[in-house]
Amino acid sequence: MKFSGFLMDKFINIFLLLFVLATIEIFLMIYNFGTFVKIYIVVSVLLIYFLGLFIEFWVKRNYYKELIEKINELDKKYLITEIIKNASFLEGKILKEVLDETNKSMRENVNYYKYLQEEYKEYIELWIHEVKIPIATSKLMVENNKNEITKSIGEELDKIEDYTEEALFYARSNTVEKDYIIRKTLLKEIINTVIKKNKNQLISMKIKVDIEDVDKEVYVDSKWIIFILNQIIINSIKYSKEENRKINIYSKEIKDKVILYIKDNGIGIKKGEITRVFEKGFTGTNGRINGKKSTGIGMFLCKKLCDKLGIGLELNSVENEGTEVKIIFPKGSYTEF
Repeated sequence: MKFSGFLMDKFINIFLLLFVLATIEIFLMIYNFGTFVKIYIVVSVLLIYFLGLFIEFWVKRNYYKELIEKINELDKKYLITEIIKNASFLEGKILKEVLDETNKSMRENVNYYKYLQEEYKEYIELWIHEVKIPIATSKLMVENNKNEITKSIGEELDKIEDYTEEALFYARSNTVEKDYIIRKTLLKEIINTVIKKNKNQLISMKIKVDIEDVDKEVYVDSKWIIFILNQIIINSIKYSKEENRKINIYSKEIKDKVILYIKDNGIGIKKGEITRVFEKGFTGTNGRINGKKSTGIGMFLCKKLCDKLGIGLELNSVENEGTEVKIIFPKGSYTEF
């Protein structure tokens, strides 16, 4: 706030004051008042007026300067209403009232849409749980009537189940802290669960799985980590080569962490695309290959869940050589959320 700009804002007031002083001077000339009186009246009025203007400018300048500094320091600008001081002048009081009313309206609007989102999330979760029943029934029918056709149907049902599970975890991904139980868990148990879940595809595609040195304990929610590891294994299967398919799973204990490695010898990822793998909706070149269509949600969701659970997730890949994913578990009996 500059003084020149402040004066320009007061232009009409200053103009009217000068007009009044000019009128007074004309009347003083008519009644033959002395020169001293004429000069004294003009100078004293102007001095008092501009002194008042300067004080007003100083008060408003300090107030708005502090307001701008505080709003620039805030990450969430809407919180300015919580820390703004009460002004000593009318314009500042009106501004605070307007901001308070705006903030109140915003909160009400946010709560309304939050309620709608929560309601929709609950519906999605309920729908997924309901649709799992016919999927499970269909898989049971396939198991009891094995032939080449039902085998293909079973593989498609597995894909449908994976997609519905992905949708369920995506719906819950913003509220992980409300649905987790951290327990001491053996990596071996988690890995066996995931491998068993994908055994049909692993067998049908003749993918060799080598599991070594995974008898380590980690503190994690087994449900969430199984989903994360399953997404990684699904990608290793999906982007495997035509022959000599292999997935290596092993772990290392380094200082204050346990690192789980999942390494395949698949088609790999282009160098320029590796940094974008965890972006939402990014499918890359591999995701556009016929038979390997990708939603671009799986790895994004894995990264999001790992961040929420305090677990590290890293990915390295060389095109036409394979991909290595590292899941980093911090040691300890608790994780900060």
